[in-house]
Amino acid sequence: MSELVSIITPCFNSEKYLDECIKSVINQTYQNWEMLIVDDNSSDNSSILIKSYSKHDDRIKPIFLKDNVGPAMARNTAISISKGKYLAFLDSDDIWLPEKLKLQINFMKKNNYSFVFSSYSVITSNETKPKYVVSVPEKISYKQYLKNTIIGCLTVVLDKEKFKNIQMPILRSSHDMALWLDLLKEEEFAYGIQQELAVYREHKSSNTSNKLRAVYDVWNVYRKHERLNVLNSIYNFIFYAFNAFKKRII
Repeated sequence: MSELVSIITPCFNSEKYLDECIKSVINQTYQNWEMLIVDDNSSDNSSILIKSYSKHDDRIKPIFLKDNVGPAMARNTAISISKGKYLAFLDSDDIWLPEKLKLQINFMKKNNYSFVFSSYSVITSNETKPKYVVSVPEKISYKQYLKNTIIGCLTVVLDKEKFKNIQMPILRSSHDMALWLDLLKEEEFAYGIQQELAVYREHKSSNTSNKLRAVYDVWNVYRKHERLNVLNSIYNFIFYAFNAFKKRII
């Protein structure tokens, strides 16, 4: 019997893309999963769509929040009630390829890994042709990840039983980065599958101002979450900026 995978999906006003997201989970060749969709007080028809799917598939488990709490707390709400041995993450506007879970769970079992991720492609809001592909290394350590935040949240699978506590730090952004750093203090490496197993949707709203905000948020993780001194933060940030640029042009 295959072990249960709990899929953590925060949702806020994702009506336009949610249907494709949910279908990509239903179409997984690995079928023993629960999808915890946390509607973060959406103002569109996301909740109606979630309820419709949950009526037809009891593996889809909706959580409706009365207040908008942001993606970190929304994810933590789902994690806290998840029942699976494994945790996987998929945002409501992203997509998994059909073999994603099967390949990763087999990879974890075969090698006794507790933290895995994969390569993924990036598309823009209304396009299906990949804009670029994020290719990942075979493994990455805490110190390496400080320099190269290449782990895509939508590709991560964790063995929940191998970690003391899995909760997203409450940050405005880059909370997933902060969590991966926390977990890499417990496990020496996270292990990558070079095959593209997911599709990340980059919205047109991801303009220069948002990119500058992302830069600030990474710096904030260095200084406030990891408590690195200024020189160490600058040292890691130079590598981060170079790698962030490189993955978009290669």
